[in-house]
Amino acid sequence: MIFNQTIKQLLVKLLVATAAIVIAIALFRWLLLPAVQWLFQFGEQTIAIIRRAGIFVSVVLAYWAYVRFYERRQANELRIAPVAIAIGAISGAAVIALISLVLFAFGVYEIKSYQGLDHALLGVAGVILVAATIEEIVFRGVLFLALEKTWGTVPALWLQSLIFSVLHIANMDPQMGVPELVMTVISGTLLGAFWTLIFIQTRNIWVVTANHAAWNFTIVLTGLPLSGLGDWTAVAPIVSTYQGPNWLSGGVVGPEDSIVTVLVVIGIMLGLVVWAKKTNKFVKQASGS
Repeated sequence: MIFNQTIKQLLVKLLVATAAIVIAIALFRWLLLPAVQWLFQFGEQTIAIIRRAGIFVSVVLAYWAYVRFYERRQANELRIAPVAIAIGAISGAAVIALISLVLFAFGVYEIKSYQGLDHALLGVAGVILVAATIEEIVFRGVLFLALEKTWGTVPALWLQSLIFSVLHIANMDPQMGVPELVMTVISGTLLGAFWTLIFIQTRNIWVVTANHAAWNFTIVLTGLPLSGLGDWTAVAPIVSTYQGPNWLSGGVVGPEDSIVTVLVVIGIMLGLVVWAKKTNKFVKQASGS
């Protein structure tokens, strides 16, 4: 009976948070944005910038309102910490850049040509930043914190990370074989856990968002697929190809599915776990249990 009540409370909390975010985005996309476009007759490029900025602001405000008025607490995870955010971005870019350089050095990836910097990269950066913000707020801010409060840090870490991974399968090629699919779930779960551990240590949405966005944008710059998405390779500064077995190159998914990435992420995670334990960042059980 107590377990059923706990599940019910958890589901209601997740439903309220999801509804707040979805409604905020919908109000902006279908009411405010068309009104701005009608009033000012902006061009498509300007509207695209306003659209991304508006979605960003809508999601952040919706999450803040949910935390402040439903959970009745301060949204401390939204505090601005410039130095920590910068470190998060630099470390995210550096880790995946180092992994990619190793794979380039050993001939798994190969640069075919250089096509220079395209102004469209700014738009891609904007999309990646907005997407990373939404994912971090939804998965770390809403889902992880709700699960952590219910069952503690460790169960919340892995359950949320598995859900994060499974939901990303929609990006993948439907023709992928079972071994590739299994590798994708494993790598996605580990990446979800990696970003969750950064959140556990910092308790700051912006630090983990910066790490996540910088990681993704760095992959785009290499000209390789990002989580199974290859559309952005057309605007990358370099044209790259991959060869060798999928377990090594990542195949159509990109560097994230390479065994090299998996091993490096596991190593970093172990360090983050030790750090989090030393600084008492883990919650052992649900609040009030």
